[in-house]
Amino acid sequence: MIHTGFGATASRLVRVASVVLVIATISACSMFGQAKIKDEEIIPADTLYQTALSDMDKMNYNHALDSLKKLERQHPYSEFNEKAKLMEVYANYRISKFDEAILAADRYMALFPSSDEMAYVLFLKGTSYFAQIADITRDQQLSQDAISTYTLLITNYPKSDYAKDARDKMVIAVDQLAGKEMSVGRYYAGNGQYAAAINRFRTVVDKYQTSTHIEEALFRLTESNLALGLTNEAQTAAAVLGHNYPSSDWYKEAIDLLQRVGLEPKVNSASSLATSLQG
Repeated sequence: MIHTGFGATASRLVRVASVVLVIATISACSMFGQAKIKDEEIIPADTLYQTALSDMDKMNYNHALDSLKKLERQHPYSEFNEKAKLMEVYANYRISKFDEAILAADRYMALFPSSDEMAYVLFLKGTSYFAQIADITRDQQLSQDAISTYTLLITNYPKSDYAKDARDKMVIAVDQLAGKEMSVGRYYAGNGQYAAAINRFRTVVDKYQTSTHIEEALFRLTESNLALGLTNEAQTAAAVLGHNYPSSDWYKEAIDLLQRVGLEPKVNSASSLATSLQG
């Protein structure tokens, strides 16, 4: 019993000594081994700006961004502030850091709402969304964001150098949104959920009339309404399709589909679709 007690006491003393040693070691490191934080060298604002410009000319956009961030950090109120923030939007866009470009564009517009470069910044922001648009099977929020930004640009700066390009890109973005609706509509129709499918195809007809999917949407409305026994709506959809796209292959298919059940394209004046795309 005496030896056991002595062993336990010795063990506790060893553990205490170890803890003291660790504490002493940490204290010694704190006193003698801790690296001092070196103050950042302050570089003149014009030097940082010219360095960034030079890097931009050489397409060294990452290096340019380093200088621009340092310029903002060291000289937040310099005469180069506005130009530097504009360069930051462009540099991020050029290296495909699209989320950063969008944030930089928002900051620029908030700080300089009267800037002559507003149309350009909106274009860069819209195109940063546009560049990320995925295939039609995925969420199309980016397409919607691109359209909203381009719409703002075209509405406020219709004569700017960027308005035409924005319109061209909007056509593609709208097509993406229409394509997404068509993809979901086809899925519903393929599973016999014709009412849900009709809602999707009507969205294309009502909202995306300039898209490349409009002819198929009208055919699918013919097909889905016919599957539900809504013959008047089916005939009307086919008639609208024929009125607007008489040479369309989709129209030929719609006629064939109706003829199989003894029907033909015919406008039902009570249908809301009767006035869609007319004229």
